[in-house]
Amino acid sequence: MIRFPNCKINLGLHILEKIPDGYHRIETIFYPLGLSDILEINPSVSGNTLLTISGLEIPGDTKDNLCFRAWHLLKEDYGIPAADMHLHKIIPTGAGLGGGSADAAFTLAMLNDLFETGIPNGRLITLAARLGMDCPYFLMNTPALGTGKGEILTPISLSLKGMHIVLVKPGIHVSSAEAYAGVTPLTRTRILTELIRQPIEEWKQLLENDFEESVFIKYPEISIIKEELYAKGAVYASMSGSGSAVYGIFRKSTDLTGLFTNHFLWQGIL
Repeated sequence: MIRFPNCKINLGLHILEKIPDGYHRIETIFYPLGLSDILEINPSVSGNTLLTISGLEIPGDTKDNLCFRAWHLLKEDYGIPAADMHLHKIIPTGAGLGGGSADAAFTLAMLNDLFETGIPNGRLITLAARLGMDCPYFLMNTPALGTGKGEILTPISLSLKGMHIVLVKPGIHVSSAEAYAGVTPLTRTRILTELIRQPIEEWKQLLENDFEESVFIKYPEISIIKEELYAKGAVYASMSGSGSAVYGIFRKSTDLTGLFTNHFLWQGIL
């Protein structure tokens, strides 16, 4: 069984308050992208669960990888058999794109289908939240408002179909913990679902990612990427999630010759 875990961008991200368990209450709009990893899962040949990884390097032990943890979660709760899993990593890590969360969510769904476990989607979403706050989104994978810690999802009517997107990720890894440490929660008078209804040309003045201020101070190179995307004609540009990837939305394709040559660069049509 082969599937393609895709990433997401955040259209606005507000940090509203820190809550007693150490997490933060947020609001953000998730929007899916076509950039994806490749994940293959089959019943185990050896009787032991094995995860192999190719493509971009993922730091750490494979048993700490979210794909392996997703299998282990279903093993504990539903007694699923061993599996052979291979992940070809294309989505860069430490980018704010949710690539690891997507891999985990797709692993849960694939194992459920492969072993015909019959777990309903609502229960899969609950399990996904145990792996990470972004994970439930990838079981929905359509434009959605994320509230709570990001795991409370409300589908929204939003289409950027036909718009062009440029995604740039410098060789900088920004961890979520590092990003959250630099923000001060703010009370908002206008919610994102109201702001997103305004013409996209107005988003530059309306949609804010609260992580940008502190991340840009620490890593000015990320701020420069955003400025360069606007200079090339982006109608809206922003850091995604907690960074370090920055995206620009364009009405038509743009010539980036000579730009971002030392960075991860992906272009697509929404």
